[in-house]
Amino acid sequence: MKTTSGIFSPHGVDKGTAVLLHKAPFPDLDSGSTIVDLGCGWGPLTLALATEYPDSQVTGVDVNERALTLTVENAQAAGLDNVSVVEESAATITDIDLLWSNPPIRIGKQALHRLLITWLGRLAPTGVAYLVVQRNLGSDSLASWLNEQGFPTAKLGSQKGYRVLEVRREVP
Repeated sequence: MKTTSGIFSPHGVDKGTAVLLHKAPFPDLDSGSTIVDLGCGWGPLTLALATEYPDSQVTGVDVNERALTLTVENAQAAGLDNVSVVEESAATITDIDLLWSNPPIRIGKQALHRLLITWLGRLAPTGVAYLVVQRNLGSDSLASWLNEQGFPTAKLGSQKGYRVLEVRREVP
């Protein structure tokens, strides 16, 4: 896969993404499901999701144009035609069935909370999100905060100092 400088993890799959790939389940989804990789970088999660769900559209979302271009190039090189990309502020995707993310913790708590509330609020009623967060960067406090915001959150597992969180929408 192709990577470059100026993006997150320019030298390959980072530890957090590797943990998410190893620990997060691939739930059964209907054909045509809406799948999002939030903060796609050069596309490792996007590519894994597109490979696992060939009959669904997988959208990589990022703020970095270089990352989005690389995701497209890497999907084309892998022969995946079910991948699209969109710049985060232009994304209007709703009713998301599956969202995976190694969220950008270092953008600051306020910006991170705004990002997560926006995207988790776009989950379909039966949708699920899997997030990977480093334990020493606040995974447990983030899980508590998400629960307080009405997004039932559970820790699925831990590995190499990272936690994988499963997040759902609270459906009245």
